[in-house]
Amino acid sequence: MVPFPISSAISKSLVSEFPHFISDCRNLMFLDLSQNQELTSQIPEWVFSNLGKLENLNLTNCQFKGPMSSNISKLSNLINLNLANNSFSGTIPEDIGFLPKLERLELFNNSFQGKIPSSIGQLKELSYLDLRQNFLNSTIPHELGSCTNLTYLALAKNQLSGELPPSLSNLKNIVELGLSDNLFSGTISPNFFSNWTQLNSLQLQINNFTGEIPPEIGLLENLTLLYLYNNNLSGPIPHQIGNMKGLTELQLSGNHLSGPIPLSLYSLTNLEHMLLFYNNLNGTIRPEIGNMTSLVSFDVNTNELSGELPDTISSLSNLVGFSVFTNNFNGTIPRDFGKNSPGLLTASFSNNSVSGELPPELCSGYALEVLLVNNNSFTGALPECLRNCSGLRRARLDKNKLTGNITDAFGVYPSLEYVSLSENQFVGEISARWGECHNLTNLQMDGNKISGHIPPELGKLLQLRRLTLDSNDLSGEIPSELGNLGWLFHLNLSHNHLSGEIPHSISKLTALEWLDLSANKFSNSIPKVLENCKKLLSLNLSHNNLSGEIPSELGNLVSMQAMLDLSSNSLSGQIPSNFFKLRALEVLNLSNNHLSGLIPPSLSEMSSLQSVDFSHNNFSGPIPSGEGFFKHPPANAFIGNSGLCGTNVSSLAPCTVSSPKKSSTKILIAVLVPVCVLLAVLVFVTVICKISMNRKPDILQDEKTKRLEDLETIIWEKETKFTFMDIVNATQDFHDKYCIGKGSFGVVYKAVLSSGLAVAVKRLNMEDSADIQEINRLSFQNEIRTLTDVRHRNIIKLFGFCSRGGFMHLVYEYVERGSLRKVLYGLDNVQGLYLDWEKRIRIVQGLAHALAYLHHDCSPPIVHRDVSLNNILLESDFEPRLSDFGVARLLRPDSSNWTNIAGSYGYMAPELAQTMRVTDKCDVYGFGVVALEIMMGKHPGEMLQSLSSVSLKTSADDDNVELLLKDVLDQRLSAPVGLFAKAVVFSFTVALACTRTIPESRPTMRFVAQHLSARTHPDLPHPLSTISIQNLTFSLSEL
Repeated sequence: MVPFPISSAISKSLVSEFPHFISDCRNLMFLDLSQNQELTSQIPEWVFSNLGKLENLNLTNCQFKGPMSSNISKLSNLINLNLANNSFSGTIPEDIGFLPKLERLELFNNSFQGKIPSSIGQLKELSYLDLRQNFLNSTIPHELGSCTNLTYLALAKNQLSGELPPSLSNLKNIVELGLSDNLFSGTISPNFFSNWTQLNSLQLQINNFTGEIPPEIGLLENLTLLYLYNNNLSGPIPHQIGNMKGLTELQLSGNHLSGPIPLSLYSLTNLEHMLLFYNNLNGTIRPEIGNMTSLVSFDVNTNELSGELPDTISSLSNLVGFSVFTNNFNGTIPRDFGKNSPGLLTASFSNNSVSGELPPELCSGYALEVLLVNNNSFTGALPECLRNCSGLRRARLDKNKLTGNITDAFGVYPSLEYVSLSENQFVGEISARWGECHNLTNLQMDGNKISGHIPPELGKLLQLRRLTLDSNDLSGEIPSELGNLGWLFHLNLSHNHLSGEIPHSISKLTALEWLDLSANKFSNSIPKVLENCKKLLSLNLSHNNLSGEIPSELGNLVSMQAMLDLSSNSLSGQIPSNFFKLRALEVLNLSNNHLSGLIPPSLSEMSSLQSVDFSHNNFSGPIPSGEGFFKHPPANAFIGNSGLCGTNVSSLAPCTVSSPKKSSTKILIAVLVPVCVLLAVLVFVTVICKISMNRKPDILQDEKTKRLEDLETIIWEKETKFTFMDIVNATQDFHDKYCIGKGSFGVVYKAVLSSGLAVAVKRLNMEDSADIQEINRLSFQNEIRTLTDVRHRNIIKLFGFCSRGGFMHLVYEYVERGSLRKVLYGLDNVQGLYLDWEKRIRIVQGLAHALAYLHHDCSPPIVHRDVSLNNILLESDFEPRLSDFGVARLLRPDSSNWTNIAGSYGYMAPELAQTMRVTDKCDVYGFGVVALEIMMGKHPGEMLQSLSSVSLKTSADDDNVELLLKDVLDQRLSAPVGLFAKAVVFSFTVALACTRTIPESRPTMRFVAQHLSARTHPDLPHPLSTISIQNLTFSLSEL
């Protein structure tokens, strides 16, 4: 009889702390406290000193924390030790190796770090070792190969690195081996496979293994699961894999494998999942695929496969997913495809050259959820069975030659999120049943021949974000019910035959950013309530029958940046005087109307304008002058206005002062009266001044000096060898002839000092400085003091700051070549062709280092807030210099914004629309856009907008971006080759990572700078001519 129990299993409902009575149970052999979430402390030391007879200790799924005690070795009788799913931290003690009887060790899902103790090699009885999901960051100790009884080894999801030690080949009894989600590198030795013949499961995915897959892998004839995906493996797929007759899962995707799919693989009749996507495989899919009777999912997307799809794919009765998108397939889809596969959920044929009709029984089992056939040459009508696939989630049929009447072709799909029928030849009407697809976020039917009215039932789609029905034959009015779509941000109904008034209910679309109603037959006036669409970036109402005056309320849409186009209507009256508030607007088109009066001079303050068209109206008087667009405007912007004049447009007559004789008397009186009054005032002032000068000459001289030196605040970099008064003298107190530009922040002057040094002076638009609260003024001054200490080769130097006479001045280095925008786009007679690939790569790298310095090396960190082409200047050798960070908001999480400037259109992070909070991740997004623009030679907005709706989580849901990388790179340059090709591809990949929608998923600028400047870049995953945008977005998981 024993005095104390030898076994204890205590329910999770009974324990809130480690039971102390157990300390007296010295004969205890089995202790199970698992599933007790209230156990949050460390393991008491008495467990190790008092329970020396323990053979089984199970503390899994508790909340134990802290390090594992080195006294664990005192439990020398332990056979099973399970501490999984806790919060243990620190290192795994070397003393773990002094448990000679230990057979099973489970430590997965904790926070252990450091190395795997080499003493584990002493555990000769160990058969089960699970260290998954920790933070172990060493190599695998070669001593682990001494644990020759191991049948289960799991080290996945750590940060382990290096090559696999050759000693692992001693593990001849190993059955399950999982080393995935680490940083292992080197080749996979064929010696492993010679000895691991008992293996049932081999998981080496998501590492950095290189070289070829050894043919000896065919010795693993007991293998049922082989995962090698997401590595850097190359060469052919060994045909010896066909020896694994029991294989059920084969995943080799995301490597650089080449050659054909071995014929032997088609003999694996037990194989259920065959995933070979994102490789360089070529050849055809052989008819022998029909032998794979167990096949559930087959995915070879994004390879170089070609030829026709074999008829035998129609016999795969267990098929659930079939994906061959982004290859070079041609011919037709076998007519019976889907007929014998009632469980088919996903079918993706996008981005090929497949033609013919879609199989009539494609979704015979009505289970289809994802149908992606976009960007092919399909013809004919849609399969009738599609109407009854009620579980449909995503359908892309766009960019084909499909025909037929769509009125009744679709049913009700409660789970449908995305549908695109764009750019086909569909006819018929839009069914009211679409209004029952309540989860729909994207509905695109543009570019067809659809007629009839827009059904008001679309107003029920409360989740809808994008609605594009443009370029059809729609008629009638816009239903007011569309005003219910509170999440809608993109609405395009252009190029139809819609009529009536623009409904006031559109003003309820407060999330709307893009509104295009152009090329219709809308009449009456422009609704004033459009000013409620505060987030509008682009508004196009051109080519309609709109009349009346332009409502001044449009001038309140200060977010407008891309376009305001009211051309080709019957608008009259004058341009609203408050349009100057649209400071971010880039395109303004008011041509072909009946507008009259002056073109407001204040429009010259719209510093972002790139294109303006006032032609064919009744404008008169002088055209605005100033910097930006109006400095040298094109003549065709003003033609058809006989009353306009001005000297800054060669085709216009200069403005003259008219003086008709009939009005001479009135003019003489109008001139003489004020002149006489002025003379009287001057005489009076002269007398007073003479008296004053006689009395207080010294005081007057002091006042004159004070006015000249009226400096409210001055902050100057210590080593600067000139004063602000030197700048005042050099610019003749900021005379207009020294003005070199105007921007959203103010006016920029160039000052050449007596020493020959040229500086740029930015005069901020804060004339009424009394309106600036004192606390913000002091905050601003403190920030400027910090900014004058910034030192980086890729950042424009800020010499100092001066507040004078109600103006704020920032003094920078002057860079002669000007902005990157001018160079890249060939403005001011500078050609973007000068920027070869080497220069572009260097510019991207320099910009990355500049932002990394601001974010990570300045204290406190600095966020730029406006990373764009205009704010990157180029030296004579094309070295980039980041500018305009002088008004940046220092990155302090607990501080508020003192300015609402948050970036330029097209470069602002998407989260700003919701949060209005500027973080360093906003800069990362702006950098990504700039880097893409540099590589593409144009703004990437259209591409990014397309990618924003793509689900990159699984291959099955991929949106299948059509463009190849070679087609989006700047077409003015020949394609990059050699090292430049690798650098361009890697830069493009990093840039895409920087433009991720979720801010937290974007890399840091330090990470970006370090990786872009690495001496070597990854080898190309495919030949440059075949790399698609999907190839790059897939590799984003590595960033």
